[in-house]
Amino acid sequence: MSNSSDPYPNLESETGLTRQCLEIMSTCNCRIQIITKSSLVTRDIDILKKTASTVSMTITTDNGALAKLLELNAPPPSERLKAVETLVENGIPTSVRIDPIIPFLNDDPENLVKTLSSLGVKHVTGSTYKIRPDNWRRFSQALPETAEKLRPLYFSEGEKIGGSVLLPRDLRLKLMRSMSTLAAKYGMKFGTCREDLAFLNTAACDGSWLIRG
Repeated sequence: MSNSSDPYPNLESETGLTRQCLEIMSTCNCRIQIITKSSLVTRDIDILKKTASTVSMTITTDNGALAKLLELNAPPPSERLKAVETLVENGIPTSVRIDPIIPFLNDDPENLVKTLSSLGVKHVTGSTYKIRPDNWRRFSQALPETAEKLRPLYFSEGEKIGGSVLLPRDLRLKLMRSMSTLAAKYGMKFGTCREDLAFLNTAACDGSWLIRG
């Protein structure tokens, strides 16, 4: 719950539909992994404690101003870091997705990785920005100067996989190897997904190895 859509949209605070789903899953001996950008997940710690579960929190950057541009409707990074701290303190195995990594913006995440380690996070997942027409249009509007720097890396030198355009493989390798090194430096496991770089992984790329039971 869920790679393609966040299970904690803003409406969840009113509807409680995700909580209802979790309650049902917890009575059926389901193994649960939640992938979210929302601090609202801490509301459901009582359910997560009762079943085999893990939470993967996406924190693209610890720079609040940049986060406002990249993640318009998501809680600020400070709020998500607090949620991570609360999850760990309550014994919920927690990983963090630093995703997407974007050259010229958030490609030196050492301060964030160090902070995560201090909070007790056991795993970080990294992935690079993958361009599709819709997200490129929004990105170019929000950060036009950075978009111009990125344009040749993607559209002249990049690699098309499926319906997405990726950074050149050598640059992806450099960025993900750097993250792997940081994770090891601060005592965490590392995984990168959808990059064709699985040899860098020291655990399952998405942090699912943390699920208890």
